[in-house]
Amino acid sequence: MGDAIDNLGAGFATFADPAYIILALVGVVLGTVVGVLPGIGPIGAMSVLLGMTTQLGPTGSLILFAGIYFGSTYGGSTTSILLNVPGEASSVVTALDGHEMTKRGRAGPALTIAAVSSFLAGTIAIFGLMMSAPWLSGIAVKLGPPEYLALCVAGLLLLAALADGSTAKAVVMICAGLAIGTVGIDPAGGHLRFTMGSDALAEGFSFIALVMGVFGVAEALTMVGRRRRPDPVKAPRLRELLPSRQESRQAAPAAVRGSVIGFLLGLVPGPAAVLSTFASYVVERKISKDPGRFGKGAVEGVAGPEAANNAAAGAAFVPLLALGIPFAPTMALVLAALLLNGIVPGPTFVEDQPELFWTVIAAMYIANLMLLVLNLPLVGLFTRLLSIPPQALMPFVIGLCVVGVYAENNSMFDVMVMLVAGLLGFVLRRAGYSMAPFVLAVVLQPTLEVSLRQTLAFSDGNPGYVLGRPVTMVILGLVVLAVAWSARRALRARRGMRQRPGRVTDQRTPTPGG
Repeated sequence: MGDAIDNLGAGFATFADPAYIILALVGVVLGTVVGVLPGIGPIGAMSVLLGMTTQLGPTGSLILFAGIYFGSTYGGSTTSILLNVPGEASSVVTALDGHEMTKRGRAGPALTIAAVSSFLAGTIAIFGLMMSAPWLSGIAVKLGPPEYLALCVAGLLLLAALADGSTAKAVVMICAGLAIGTVGIDPAGGHLRFTMGSDALAEGFSFIALVMGVFGVAEALTMVGRRRRPDPVKAPRLRELLPSRQESRQAAPAAVRGSVIGFLLGLVPGPAAVLSTFASYVVERKISKDPGRFGKGAVEGVAGPEAANNAAAGAAFVPLLALGIPFAPTMALVLAALLLNGIVPGPTFVEDQPELFWTVIAAMYIANLMLLVLNLPLVGLFTRLLSIPPQALMPFVIGLCVVGVYAENNSMFDVMVMLVAGLLGFVLRRAGYSMAPFVLAVVLQPTLEVSLRQTLAFSDGNPGYVLGRPVTMVILGLVVLAVAWSARRALRARRGMRQRPGRVTDQRTPTPGG
C-alpha cells in the first residue's frame, strides 16, 4: 500500500506539466459534450481523435481518452434528468426517476445527486484499478496461449450474448471483423493473404480508417437525417442544487452499492455500463421498503445507476491494462491509441511502464474531480447544446475524419476505406446491426489468431491439453452459461410476441362462456 501511494504521488507530480492539465480538461469537457448530445457518444469522439494520438504520445492520449470516457458517462445524465433525453444508453435508467424529480421541481437535487454519486463511484473504481491491475498483472504472467484464447473468445461471445438486439446479427459482425483482421501479412508464414494484389493492403486495413468510418462517418450520416434537437429547459440555479437531508441519506448507501455493482460488472466483457445500471436499479427496488416510489422520483433510482455507470467505466481499464485485452469498444480504441504509440499493454505493462500507468491513474482522479467541479455550474451551457441542429455539426465531424485518416499515412486509399466503411456502417445500422462487435473483433483478431495457433501447436491435437487447464475451463464455462442465458431470453421474447396477439384477440372478442 505504501508503494502504491508513493507511485501515485509520482503520477500526480507529472501534472506539473500544464499540457497534461489542459488535456485532462479538454477531455472531460469534450466527453461531457458528446455525452449530452444523443447519438455521438465516446466511441465517436475517440474515433475522430484517434489520428491525433501519435502527436500526443501515449501519456497524453490516455489522459485525453480517459477524460472523454469519464465525461461522457456523466454527460448523459444531464439531459436524462432535465429533458428525459438520454445522451447515452447507460443513462436510460437514470431518466426513469431523474426526470420525475424534475417534474416535481427537484431537478437541482437530482443533478447534484447524480454528480456526487458519479464522483464517489469514479473514486472507488479508480482505487480498485490502482489496487487490482498490478495484482492481476502478476497472475496474468502465468497465463498461457489457451487462457488468452479463452479470454478472446469470451470477450467476443459475451459481447454478442449480452448486447441489445439480435445475437445472430452480433455474431455476423464478429465474423466480419475477424475476416477483415486477417487481411495483410500472415504472422506465422510472413506471406501476404487476401490483399487481392494491392500493395496498399500489405499491412491490412487501417484501423483508424475503419473506426472513423463505421462510427464517425456513419454516425454523421445518421444524425443528418434526424430532426432538430428540442430546446433545453431552464437549468436550475446554484442555490437550487442542494438536496435535502432525507434525499442525501437515501442517496448515499445507494451510491455505494451502485459503485460496487458497477465495478464488478465492469470487469465482464460486453456492455457493462448499461448492464450495471439496470442491475443497480433492480437491486435498489428489491431492497427498498417502498418499491412503489421507483419510477415516480425515487432518489435511489438516480444515485444507484449513476454510480454503477461510472464505476463500470473505471473498471473497464483493468482487463485492458493488466491483460492487454479490451472487453468494450471504447477500450479497443484506447488500445489502438497505445499501439499507435508503440506501447503494448499486457501482463508486464505495469512493471514495464510504471510512470505511464501511475500518471494515468492520477489523471483519472483529476478528471473525476474536474467533472464534479465543472458540470454543475455549467449545466445550463451543456443543455443548450441540444438546440444546435445536427446538420450544422455533422459536416464538421466528417471533415475531421477525413483530415485525421489522411494524416495517418498520407494515403487517399485510407480515406476511400473510411468512406466505404462509413456507407456500409450507415446501411448496416439501419438494418439493426451493431458496429461494436465488429470493431472489437478487428482489435482482438491478432491475439486470437496467434493464441489459437500456439494452442494447437502445444496441444498437438490432444484436447486434454485444454481440458486440463482450470482457468481456461472456468472462462469457457462462463461463456457457455452466458450464451445459454441469452438463448433463454430470446426464446422468452419470442413466446411473448406469439402470445401477445392472442391476448388482444381474446379481450376484443370474448368467448361465449367467458
